[in-house]
Amino acid sequence: MSLTSILSAEAIENAVKDCQAPDSFSYKKFFQLCGLSSKTPQEVKDVFQILDEDNSGFIEESELKYFLQRFVPGARTLTEAEMKSFISAADDDSDGRIGADEFQTMVLS
Repeated sequence: MSLTSILSAEAIENAVKDCQAPDSFSYKKFFQLCGLSSKTPQEVKDVFQILDEDNSGFIEESELKYFLQRFVPGARTLTEAEMKSFISAADDDSDGRIGADEFQTMVLS
């Protein structure tokens, strides 16, 4: 399964273009622009599984750094500040990583 089987390639490209400048990434805006926030809970879980490269059931900081590149190869990496903001927004149990349910809540709320 690929991200473009769930989201349109054009929407993904627009979302990544919108946050090209360092420290301009806003997860809420990104999820809206790429269309993820209007998907079903199952589709959001499918996207989570694609982003969880090591299949640990969590998106860790090391995977989050390359978040945009999972959508568009060659996109920039997230900055330290963007990663910390992303994790703190989603990490309800304060374990320093984002679980599938936390990701789903973040995307769909």
